[in-house]
Amino acid sequence: MSGVSRIKEFNLPDLGEGLAEGEILTWLVKVGDMIELNQPIVEVETAKAAVEIPAKWAGQVRSIFHPAGSTIEVGTPIIAIDTDPGAGPIEESTTGTPSADLPTPSAASLAAVEVAPSEGAVEPGLIGGPAPGGRTAVLVGYGPRTTAAKRRPRKGGVPAQSTAAPASHAPAPAAPAPVPAAPVVAAPTNGNGHGGTRAGGPVLAKPPVRKLARDLGVDLAALTGSGPLGSISREDVRQAASGTATAAEPLTAAAPTTAAASFGADREQRIPVKGVRKLTAENMSRSAFTAPHVTEFMTVDVTRATKALDRLRGRREWRDVRVSPLLLVAKAVLLAVRRHPMVNSTWAGDEIVVKDYVNLGIAAATERGLIVPNIKDAGRLSLRELADAMTDLVQTAKAGRTSPAAMSGGTLTITNVGVFGVDTGTPILPPGESAILAFGAVREMPWVHKGKVRPRQVTTLGLSFDHRIIDGELGSKFLRDIGDFLADPEAALLAWT
Repeated sequence: MSGVSRIKEFNLPDLGEGLAEGEILTWLVKVGDMIELNQPIVEVETAKAAVEIPAKWAGQVRSIFHPAGSTIEVGTPIIAIDTDPGAGPIEESTTGTPSADLPTPSAASLAAVEVAPSEGAVEPGLIGGPAPGGRTAVLVGYGPRTTAAKRRPRKGGVPAQSTAAPASHAPAPAAPAPVPAAPVVAAPTNGNGHGGTRAGGPVLAKPPVRKLARDLGVDLAALTGSGPLGSISREDVRQAASGTATAAEPLTAAAPTTAAASFGADREQRIPVKGVRKLTAENMSRSAFTAPHVTEFMTVDVTRATKALDRLRGRREWRDVRVSPLLLVAKAVLLAVRRHPMVNSTWAGDEIVVKDYVNLGIAAATERGLIVPNIKDAGRLSLRELADAMTDLVQTAKAGRTSPAAMSGGTLTITNVGVFGVDTGTPILPPGESAILAFGAVREMPWVHKGKVRPRQVTTLGLSFDHRIIDGELGSKFLRDIGDFLADPEAALLAWT
């Protein structure tokens, strides 16, 4: 077997519903490990869940192309596997450079890279920066910059050389009549982070770093950058400011003063929006501004329901089953859907799709954010089967192992805000669903029962629904039926089934 055919590159697969990218959370193998077919090799977080990806081939890990924490597009190679490691070594010319040692750019490639002027490198896709396909992103009506950009040596590499051809190689194009312009004056360094150049070349710092330098009174031209390509980072500026404060301390010790409060970037935290949180934000924004939401509330005496749960827990066949008030709420919703099937539907533009199955979503708060896995065809399950399915759903979500398939296709959702001690809320509909129920905390409260005020177990329900599909009458009847079941589940079961 040739070296080329022995080495197989494994691309990041589409893990469900056309996801475009995923973040590598943890590598479960390392270079040199022997792996088996279908052995989990990497844990990847998509916009919906964290998933372990198995190996497509058995063999030896030859290269890992991206470290943990990288966000990779679907279809990008992430690992190389030697499928026949017993066949002997492979020449370096065949296998290429292992991922642990990144290839060193050549002098020609370094020289061919254009660098933005001293104000900071232009990000890809921004005006004046590289656009997809090698084009230059420009404003409509303005051509790309025709003058050669400044170049600087890369950190640890070969100094970049100008690649502009001599003027004698090609005739210069005819230029329009010159326009008078003000003379260009070099901007001196003023010690507040605005200095454009220094003896060693341009100051490489992004605008937020420059602002931080101005706020802290740090001269960027006096710093040596520790960031990529020798750029100055926030940490460089903070260290410089800390050193300045330390040096000045003996002078101010005799006359201590109260420093003014700082409200700069050094007291802010920036958290990247990605993965589950990014998907949740997109879905909630789309739903909130697409479906006209209406929310209704109902306060219910659930004392009889809690007593029924106590009796259920005491039965021999239920002693090992997790029984909670949420189980009865789920059963109440499923029975109410049978009586009002239009609630379990989707707005599809020119038509309304009413579904005969209920994929019941249970909102779950996880370390990665809010997810809504659903129990498929929950209306066909017995109470015991429903309890087992809910227990498995919650445990899987807490472990971060919910699959994308388990979060797809939901038709109606329950969010249990009561676990946080909250009475109720106005939940936002998941996209494609027409109703969501908020179940609040069960509290002991004074309640009029049989003509007397007595302490009872009380909760508040909040139902949000899509007013394009569900009018006030239907929404009110659906919520009333859920409340009636929770007020007296045994009587409701006898009456409805």
